[in-house]
This record gives sequence, C-alpha cells and structure tokens, in this order.
Amino acid sequence: MIKVNVLLGLQWGDEGKGKGVDVLTPDYDVVARFQGGPNAGHSLEFNGMKHVLHLIPSGIFHEQCINIIGNGVVIDPVIFKKEIEGLRALGVKPEKNLKISRKAHMILPFHPLLDAVSETLKGEQKIGSTLKGIAPAYRDKAGRDGLRVGDIELNDFKARYLAARKQYDSVLSSVSDTYNLTEREEIFFKALDTLREFEFIDSEYEVNELIDNNKRILAEGAQGTLLDIDFGSYPFVTSSNTICGGACTGLGIAPHRLGEVIGIAKAYCTRVGAGPFPTELFDDMGQKLREYGREFGSTTGRPRRCGWLDLVALKYVVMLNGVTQIILTKADVMDTFDEVKVCTKYIVNGKETERIPFDITTKIEPVYKTIPGWKTSLSDVRKKEDMPKAFMEYVKFIEDFVKVPVSFVSVGPDRAETVKM
Repeated sequence: MIKVNVLLGLQWGDEGKGKGVDVLTPDYDVVARFQGGPNAGHSLEFNGMKHVLHLIPSGIFHEQCINIIGNGVVIDPVIFKKEIEGLRALGVKPEKNLKISRKAHMILPFHPLLDAVSETLKGEQKIGSTLKGIAPAYRDKAGRDGLRVGDIELNDFKARYLAARKQYDSVLSSVSDTYNLTEREEIFFKALDTLREFEFIDSEYEVNELIDNNKRILAEGAQGTLLDIDFGSYPFVTSSNTICGGACTGLGIAPHRLGEVIGIAKAYCTRVGAGPFPTELFDDMGQKLREYGREFGSTTGRPRRCGWLDLVALKYVVMLNGVTQIILTKADVMDTFDEVKVCTKYIVNGKETERIPFDITTKIEPVYKTIPGWKTSLSDVRKKEDMPKAFMEYVKFIEDFVKVPVSFVSVGPDRAETVKM
C-alpha cells in the first residue's frame, strides 16, 4: 500500500517548505495542506519569478497535481481571493486542481481585530503575532463557536455569522470603527463568491479514497515544529499542531498510513517575532546571515532574527516527527564564511544538557562546535560529487548528530538550484 509522505519545517518556520514541495511535486499526484492559515508564507522561485503562497498548497503550479486544503487549515476568504487572483494573473487555472475541505474553519472579519486587541493588551509580553486572526479562529474552533467552509452552503449562513460575532460584541464595540469592521464584513461576504467557485469536499473520505487508489500524496505542513502549540517554545508558538501528527488530524488519515517524513531545515537558524532563540547572533555575523540570506518574512516582511544551526533543537524535532530524511536549505548563504558553528549542547543553570528545558525563559547558553567553512560558491553545483569536501563534512556532522540522512541540499532559491545527495 502506498503511504502518505509528510513534508514539514524543523525550525521556527521559513525553512523553505514551499520550494521543497515544488521540487518534490512531480513525484506526487496530490499535495494537501494540513494545518495553519495565511500566517504561512511558502516561497517558490522558477523561470526567474518569485511566488508566495499563503493558503494554497505549493503543488498548484503543477497542472497534473490535485491540491487539497485540509480540515486542519483556517481559511481567510479575503486572502484566499487575492491569492487566486494572483495565480490567475500568471495564467494558472486553480479551479481545475484545487479542492477545499468543508470542515476547514474560516477566519471571520472580526478575528484579526481580536488578534490585534489581544496583542495590545499583552504589552511587552506580546507573542509577535502576524495579526491575521489565526489564534482567534482556532480559539473559536476549540470553543465550538467557529464557522466552517461547509457552512456557507447553508441557507442560514448569515444568521450563523451574526451569532458568532455577537459573543464578542462587548470587545468589538470599542474597536469596530477603528478597524472598519463594517467594511471588512462587506469585503468578506463578497470574497465568499470566489470560495464558492471551488469544489468543496469531505476531505477525510476523499483523501482515504485517493490512498486506496494508490495515489501518491504529499502532506504539506506550515510554520515549523518549534512553533507547535504543544511541543514548541510555548507561549511563543502558533495555534496549531505543526508536527507530523497534525497531518493525521488535519487530513483525517490514520497514523499507519503515513510513510516518509521529510523535514526541511536551514543550514543556520532564523526566527520571526518574540520567543527564545539560544543561538541568535547580535553581531556582524548575524547581520551577514540576514543580508546574504535575504531574511525577511514572506508574509510580514519583518526582518528575521538569525543565528547558528541549533542541533539540540534539530535532534528534538527529529524525535517528535520521526523524520526519515532532511532537506537542507540556504547552505549557499555561508559560502564566504571562514568557519561556521553548530550548537551541540546547552548550559542551563550551570549544567550541560542536550534537552530543551521546560521553562523557556531560563537563560540558555549554547555550546558550539566550530567547523571550517567551504569558502567556495555552491550556487552552480548540481551534483553531489561536485560539492566541496568541507561542505560535505559539515553535512556529515549534521547527519551523524541527528542520525538522519540529508537527501537534498538547496543551493539557491530557484527550483533548479537543488542537489540530490
């Protein structure tokens, strides 16, 4: 029986999942997003153009591939409409190969307002939310007050929306004018017309039927494992399960139907927003990583925090996800470095450890292993045998530490700039 392979991020997001899916899609019949929302920004580059997807699976540029937005995703119809318009402007016809789960929850016009109010009230303790309404939408889902895509097929949808909004009247009454809630609602209801142009499916049945029919499926995750609501650096996390298990609940498939778990990690680390980052660099080297790596959020545009590769964290997420292979991205960013460092241990409360502490506010001092740089451009390399020896030693050190092979190395943003290892 063919099994569903899972592709997910192994850090704090922004690892290059969009490119990873795009490169792998020719080997699959279906790409299915299983969690997250428009806070995701999956970047793909090919034919000299850059494309950023927020809600739509990264296989959309391959006509032969079915793309499914699963039940675990939260959809903002307004952002969805803009994304569809952008694809159509490029000549893509997404209505031909994109399907949407009826059970996917929607981000409603007032959810971003609640997000903004919540962040403001937190003051200096704010999470660094993208303010897309993700957390309030998942909160309503957990509180059994959410509205799902399938609800817009019902005659009383407007009444259901008003009932959902009513519970927040006391909060919204003070900010609705500031945030133009009435205008947001008008735009929202118009955007539903675009959503209705697509096929709504009972995705749990359809995905399992596709498996039974031996269709090759790639489950695409958003954000990264270290942002998982349960196992990430809580409370500086996202609002969904970004780990491999999220593919089961976010698509409706049994654990035994999962196969390869393909993890994507940068050759260094980045993070957007607040939260712990043990290997973060505040010196010229950190700035160099940011500049060379063009480290600015594809969804928010915010500059990313940068630091050395954290192997303690990487080993942790490999364990959580059962990762079977790694795609290493942005290795070319460090081409000119005399040496690179990787964190192999932490010092917490004066003691060495290879575990992430429960209290993430605890001071964590990284212990580094220094590795010679390769001092050679990787950008034009297309074969493993052409890789510089020093770089291969860097890759081997990572593989030996986390005990998982590196299957691909990305040496540039374009889909062609990928080397099979």
